[in-house]
Amino acid sequence: MKYDVLQIIGAAVTVVFAQGLVRLVIHPDDRGLLGWLPGGFVPVLLAHAALVTAGVMLASRSYAQAKAAGRRE
Repeated sequence: MKYDVLQIIGAAVTVVFAQGLVRLVIHPDDRGLLGWLPGGFVPVLLAHAALVTAGVMLASRSYAQAKAAGRRE
């Protein structure tokens, strides 16, 4: 059950920050959720990319752990 919750959290983080990443590339002045970060465009872009990567890794690792624990696909 906890792996299901972690997968959902990972998917949600991925979706929110991937959308923000695309929006940032199209409209560089609209920094979205991470607009409070200092430094301008590049740090915000890198933070979005890192959070998308973290979300994907969390979701995939949770899936692998759940599968190893005996859950069927």
